[in-house]
Amino acid sequence: MADKITADLVLTGGTVLTFDAADSESTALAVAGGRVVALGEVEHLIGPDTRVVDLYGRTVLPGINDSHLHGAWLGALWPGTLLGSGGMAGGGEAPQLKTPAERRAAITRAGDVIAALGITSYTEPGLGPGEDSGQTGCFSTGVLDEYAAMATEGLLRARVTVLRLFGELDGPSTLADFERGMATRVPATDPSWLNIAGVKIFADGIPPMRSAWTHRCYADGTHGHLLVDGTDATEREANLRKMIDLAHRAGAQIGVHATGDRSIEATVAAMAEAIEAHGPAGRHYLIHGDLVGTEVLRRLPGLGIGLNTQPGIAVLTAPWLAAALDEDAVAAAWPLRQALELGVRVCLSSDAPVIEPDWRRWVAAAAEWMGAEASPELMRLLLRGYTTTPAVQDGAEAWKGSLEVGKVADLCVLEANPLLVAPADLPHVGVSLTVVGGRIVHEL
Repeated sequence: MADKITADLVLTGGTVLTFDAADSESTALAVAGGRVVALGEVEHLIGPDTRVVDLYGRTVLPGINDSHLHGAWLGALWPGTLLGSGGMAGGGEAPQLKTPAERRAAITRAGDVIAALGITSYTEPGLGPGEDSGQTGCFSTGVLDEYAAMATEGLLRARVTVLRLFGELDGPSTLADFERGMATRVPATDPSWLNIAGVKIFADGIPPMRSAWTHRCYADGTHGHLLVDGTDATEREANLRKMIDLAHRAGAQIGVHATGDRSIEATVAAMAEAIEAHGPAGRHYLIHGDLVGTEVLRRLPGLGIGLNTQPGIAVLTAPWLAAALDEDAVAAAWPLRQALELGVRVCLSSDAPVIEPDWRRWVAAAAEWMGAEASPELMRLLLRGYTTTPAVQDGAEAWKGSLEVGKVADLCVLEANPLLVAPADLPHVGVSLTVVGGRIVHEL
């Protein structure tokens, strides 16, 4: 006879939003060995050493996955953010991470910040040799090495996905550097805690700085250009295609920072060529996609290309976009509603510390940007952009992202049911408990 399972942790007396395919709900959940072992009837799993948490009507949600968050930079800068806090670190100097101890301290601090928000996974979008001489040290190979060491020691407080970076953050890259970078070693890790999934490429800059590559002219008559090195636009685009083809053939996931409509079109065309030539791989995605056009959006689902966007940045920077281009550009920018209606794999994220990592604010911002009427269906759709859909981006939907028997016990407990509050009120709903792999990492 098989040994009887005894739960390590039981949550009971509330609402469990599983976010499974059927959007089922339960009233209790049991955890053993870091995984969900039961939903609903859990009393028979309670033993003398089981931690039992009475929810008192609170709501359990799958752990939040911020799929675009610069963890080391956040930890170094916090409580400063680039937008909404008076500038860099409240007007202070940029952070400097020069030693392993400083890198570890920044990663640890970020873990504390996000644990209090119910975040159990995040993507560190851009670490590697392209930034080894960077101004802050927050994106260097040394940071990636420190993540690997902390993962081995069991010190990470959230699951981390990494994209490697072979050019400068928000800056230029060369085909030669990219080729050399792709040949460098990748630290051996347990991918359930630290998954070095692929690469990040900066196609262009951002529209407010007039550095996104666009069809329409900026107020000064320019169009921006690709950041990939080349003697002219044709060579730059050809080198971008070669980078994408190389990474795709290597089986790497590719996340491309592309904000202008021309850079987005070039990126998707290059990804489509690689997919046609070599078959699907990597779960590639556009990062930001500010000025993505309708025809490009229509192509993405069939190609398996996702969109990772930040509604908080849309709300905060729309006036700057209008000043750089015009109000018509703002009206068409960040077409979140259209992307969702077309079936695009849309992840919502923060880009912290560009803005703060409080997902509750950015879910509210997404609803505001969409101009959508509040409803449980809308809230569920937006919350999937922070839970189940990022798990798909991570290639991990089989074992995380929803609360189902057999999946990892990554969850957070909210003081109220988010499906029953208006999006504008979600930022006021407290996070009282965060659990990663069955381990409590935050508790009020």
